[in-house]
Amino acid sequence: MKKAVIILLSLINAFVFAQVDDAFEKGNAFYKDGNYEDAISQWESILNEDKHAAALYFNLGNAYYKLNQIGPSIYFYEKALQLSPNDRDIKNNLKFAQNQTIDVIEPLPKSVFSNWYHNTIGLFSYNGWAVITIVFVILFAVLFLFYYYAVHSSKKRLFFSASMVALFFGILASTFSYIRHSGSINNKEAIIFSERVQVKNEPTNRSDAAFFLHEGTKVKIIDQDGDWYRIELIDGNDGWILKADLKEL
Repeated sequence: MKKAVIILLSLINAFVFAQVDDAFEKGNAFYKDGNYEDAISQWESILNEDKHAAALYFNLGNAYYKLNQIGPSIYFYEKALQLSPNDRDIKNNLKFAQNQTIDVIEPLPKSVFSNWYHNTIGLFSYNGWAVITIVFVILFAVLFLFYYYAVHSSKKRLFFSASMVALFFGILASTFSYIRHSGSINNKEAIIFSERVQVKNEPTNRSDAAFFLHEGTKVKIIDQDGDWYRIELIDGNDGWILKADLKEL
């Protein structure tokens, strides 16, 4: 009975993946023919099946960019970058899309160490750092076994030192993975989807507008009050906007 269930689940999974591949290829064909709306429809049907991939988000970003819908375009490029943070094509296309936005926001100055720290952690996703952790842990175990069974004292010192280095980098990669994972949970970011939105001083329509934002601008969500989000910009300015005016990454 268990074997029958396993076989049935395997067949269902194979059927689902076949449908996903078919939808992806149909989307590619529509995109090549310039039918960007149909391409988006095919690719978003894959998202509705809870399937995610950097290539899928990247293609959606390209299609929305072709339709001059900058907000959705930047949103999907950002989603692709979360899964593949070192992809040059994604970074380049994201910059092209960001150049079409109206808001010009200068980030607060950072120290050299702060820039190095964030650039280093940003090299990989938390899954990427987790894989690197496993590689270094395996390397540590192998080197430690060589140290344990080595006969000559010089080789023992060499293998022991190398195993400690591998262990250090394994712990470091594990720490980076944890930080990236915690950041993805605690640091909520979003893209403005409305063409023009008032950022209020308080979470109410009667409040005065502090400033205005436009489609495609990236913000950080720092608080929520009902249907209102308190957002913060990279220049330190903050305020309240309606949840309907943005889409969380």
